[in-house]
Amino acid sequence: MASAGATPGRTPQALGPGAASDDEEEAAEGQIHVCVLWNAGYLGLAYYDTGDSTVHFMPDAPDQESLKLLQRVLDEINPWSVVTSAKQDENMTRFLGKLASQEQREPKRPEIVFLPSVDFGLEISKQRLLSGNYSFIPDSMTATEKILFLSSIIPFDCLLTVRALGGLLKFLGRRRIGVELEDYNVNVPILGFKKFVLTHLVSIDQDTYSVLQIFKSESHPSVYKVASGLKEGLSLFGILNRCRSKWGEKLLRLWFTRPTQDLGELNSRLDVIQFFLLPPNLDMAQMLHRLLGHIKNVPLILKRMKLSHTKVSDWQVLYKTVYSALGPPGRLPFPPLLPQTVYSALGLPGRLPFPPLLPQAVYSALGLPGRLPFPPLLPQTVYSALGLRDACRSLPRSIQLFQDIAQEFSDDLHHIASLIGKVVDFEGSLAENRFTVLPNIDPEIDEKKRRLMGLPSFLTEVARKELETLDSRIPSCSVIYIPLIGFLLSIPRLPSMVEASDFEIEGLDFMFLSEEKLHYRSARTKELDALLGDLHCEIRDQETLLMHQLQCQVLARAAVLTRVVDLASRLDVLLALASAARDYGYSRPRYSPQLLGVRIQNGRHPLMELCARTFVPNSTECGGDRGRVKVITGPNSSGKSVYLKQVGLITFMALVGSFVPAEEAEIGAVDAIFTRIQSCESVSLGLSTFMIDLNQVAKAVNNATERSLVLIDEFGKGTNTVDGLALLAAVLRHWLALGATCPQIFVATNFLSLVQLQLLPPGPLVQYLTMETCEDGNDLVFFYQLCEGAARASHASHTAAQAGLPDKLLARGKEVSDLIRSGKPIQPVKEFLKESQMENCQA
Repeated sequence: MASAGATPGRTPQALGPGAASDDEEEAAEGQIHVCVLWNAGYLGLAYYDTGDSTVHFMPDAPDQESLKLLQRVLDEINPWSVVTSAKQDENMTRFLGKLASQEQREPKRPEIVFLPSVDFGLEISKQRLLSGNYSFIPDSMTATEKILFLSSIIPFDCLLTVRALGGLLKFLGRRRIGVELEDYNVNVPILGFKKFVLTHLVSIDQDTYSVLQIFKSESHPSVYKVASGLKEGLSLFGILNRCRSKWGEKLLRLWFTRPTQDLGELNSRLDVIQFFLLPPNLDMAQMLHRLLGHIKNVPLILKRMKLSHTKVSDWQVLYKTVYSALGPPGRLPFPPLLPQTVYSALGLPGRLPFPPLLPQAVYSALGLPGRLPFPPLLPQTVYSALGLRDACRSLPRSIQLFQDIAQEFSDDLHHIASLIGKVVDFEGSLAENRFTVLPNIDPEIDEKKRRLMGLPSFLTEVARKELETLDSRIPSCSVIYIPLIGFLLSIPRLPSMVEASDFEIEGLDFMFLSEEKLHYRSARTKELDALLGDLHCEIRDQETLLMHQLQCQVLARAAVLTRVVDLASRLDVLLALASAARDYGYSRPRYSPQLLGVRIQNGRHPLMELCARTFVPNSTECGGDRGRVKVITGPNSSGKSVYLKQVGLITFMALVGSFVPAEEAEIGAVDAIFTRIQSCESVSLGLSTFMIDLNQVAKAVNNATERSLVLIDEFGKGTNTVDGLALLAAVLRHWLALGATCPQIFVATNFLSLVQLQLLPPGPLVQYLTMETCEDGNDLVFFYQLCEGAARASHASHTAAQAGLPDKLLARGKEVSDLIRSGKPIQPVKEFLKESQMENCQA
């Protein structure tokens, strides 16, 4: 497997007398040209290394809007040029702009190349890949065989990666990298395709995620949620995801898609989980978990602020988020929901999110001086929970996460919360569905609101005076205010007013008729327009200006808010993993970089143990030069597949920094997990089941190293028995021939001939295991316990009986099986033979 650090980009070297020029040295060492696409939160990347004329690709991987994963890749491969589509997301454009402006980047800044978006089309990229002239593909292969061969190397189901590969080939052909002076018919040499994995990241393909049930999406049973997509089914992610915030859930999924070999990072995660598993820290864990429910999607709010699309609810969510992160400085200016009995006693309908001013008796009972303006300051004792920062300040500073939260949740958060609390009128904002400010913020706004509040009684008096001057036939009138139009005199339409000419009244200017009421301008309404103006619009404009100023203050401190979300989501994930470890009885794994393999004491399948009444744990011992290839035999339903998945899942959980379902677990250096357990059939692939199985095995054969874990279940059963057995033996012999560089392999098979005919060479690398069973008369008892040795029989008849096949068929099957084993001829059943003869004669 190619590592990102295997072929460095450019390293500056001093030139001595007679040395080659910089360009010649770089050409000799190899230049790296990378093509990258980012869409919908996923990154597709491929690069060409002129040093070994090889194309490296990274399967589609999730990346945040900050493109941290892309930055890490570029730091590691140090490219000469970066190619992307001219039609790109704003985040990618901003990222590439910063990359191009890094003057301190050594040895020089990469060239940014934009190609037309049509060059990255999915179908044209596939055709470009399949029609390429590659020297590593034999000329004798047909077009179909070439496609099948490439499909075992290139992940055509990773759409972004395929498009990136297509764009890279287009760029290489246009620039003619390495063949600039050659004849135009000479193509850019491509000597191979290799999977690219970041250093410290563990390579796991989508088939492995599927068969191990790490993720499993199911359609939602509710007809009302059909449009909302899928929900998580019974999966490892499903049972470990106890995050209280969406941001924490997103980070947990990111960790699952990016298992790591970084022991420092893994142990820092385990330290936090172990701390919260201690009995004295249970209450603290539960309290922090509750607070994390208030940590909302702050980046989305900041994005809306930049676009000036902020909603009233956004201010409220941001306010609660900051106070949950920071903790109260004394008394929070935000009241909690009072008990239902208080609201019932006050005659209120229920627990309102923003209670009105309460009666004096309530304030006296709470020890408050009087009826305070909204929101009332409640005593510190009312708040039972501290904020995240205050809580983490009381926790051990030896754990880095607690130290980061205590330090980095700075006073900028207090400033943000104080500004929002002092400026935003939440009650008024919710009532009017727009941003409004509290009193005493802007005297001019207060004065205009005061004038607006006094208008009803004042306008009633104006209407009374207007009525005195009108015709006595007009029974009533009113003065109304319409935004953008102003003050108008409204008069009911009289029966005598039929034609438009009848609407004219001396001293009044007719405006319009609406709902059988005539609207006029009078001298008094014109005077009101001059005196009061368009109060509503002026107040809105001034409050909008204040909101813009407040947004600028918040955006100026956006970095600390982003850091709050990052640290809070990390804490959320680790609290979720600690909760699952406590409930399911998981233990802390150990890491041994010198060990090649894994050692597990009494391991359990994390999903199966929740579904089965009783679960029999099994140990695993693989490492060193002994038993690198474990061949597991046994009857169907004896637990072989569950054991394979158990080993894979425990290893995976340890590589994401979780406690594992085992008494003890020691995880060695693992760089990849490959599986051939279940055929992921699909009509869209256009491949047979056996070809899909072969592709999965081919990935392991082509990419597995001595540090890889390979799990193979029933490979070869999709074709002729002899051919399938031969293929399985050939694959295992290929790995055994590698000797010390052989991967850690677990093979479950019902091909007993593999053992009986001794198709594998004897030696310490091979270990035969079986699932223990016992025959009790005609019954077969499964112990689900792994032990040394090999199965002598498949016991297929017992399994068939459990499936409900008739006894007559079972007896005949056992008879034929015994005849084959003894080498005797198989005689047809006489009664069947007579029936067929009679039918032939009648015909």
